[in-house]
Amino acid sequence: MLPHIEIAAEKVFELGNMPITNTLLSSVTAAGLLMGAGFFLFQSRMIPSTFQALFEVIVEKFLRIMEPMFGSRARAERYIPIILTIFFFVLTSNWLGIVPGVGSVGLFKKTDAGETLVPLFRSAASDPNTTLALGIVAIVWVHILGVAAIGFRKHAGKFFSLKGPIDFFTGVLEFISEIAKILSFSFRLFGNIFAGEVLLIIIAFLAPYIIPVPFLALELFVGFIQALVFAMLTMVFIRIATAHH
Repeated sequence: MLPHIEIAAEKVFELGNMPITNTLLSSVTAAGLLMGAGFFLFQSRMIPSTFQALFEVIVEKFLRIMEPMFGSRARAERYIPIILTIFFFVLTSNWLGIVPGVGSVGLFKKTDAGETLVPLFRSAASDPNTTLALGIVAIVWVHILGVAAIGFRKHAGKFFSLKGPIDFFTGVLEFISEIAKILSFSFRLFGNIFAGEVLLIIIAFLAPYIIPVPFLALELFVGFIQALVFAMLTMVFIRIATAHH
């Protein structure tokens, strides 16, 4: 029988009146790993470790991309923390979902279809609620940084203008586009990661040995690309929001 596939995140247990789902556990685990890595990197050394050197290379690569976009290295360094936070969180949560054994360890619960295994951990991005929250956080930060850079009045003037009917209509379209950005962020990430998990489940069910290996490598690549796309789009939106013209 084909394994049970569910779009909605499965509840693992309850904490008071709040349901704790497997995607929430994965999100907390990803955040915990990143905080641990950050604490380790904070203990910087004159002779950097391999991990610290790798992180510095990644930061430098992002700065080289951002510097011509933002016009100066100082501005790139100002905005890189939010860009790298989004990149590393999405990347870590994507890769956690395909770690061997993650989807096979869980609790058996009775449902209408019979006894079903509810995995303790599931890729956070395979839950549309998580990707929607990420999209909202990214766009909210874009507007916060926009207000900080050019002021509230000028930033709000991009969306609410009474100078004329054309300016008013353009502002309405700009406001709608901000909502579209959130939806685009969330459904792009959710669709790619959820489809990848379904593919891996089906392949592992049909041919559990050797055959899934190239598909795991493909999903590692897809997880990286999706994290990079999410971070790069956030970078572009921040550049647009902080532009004076």
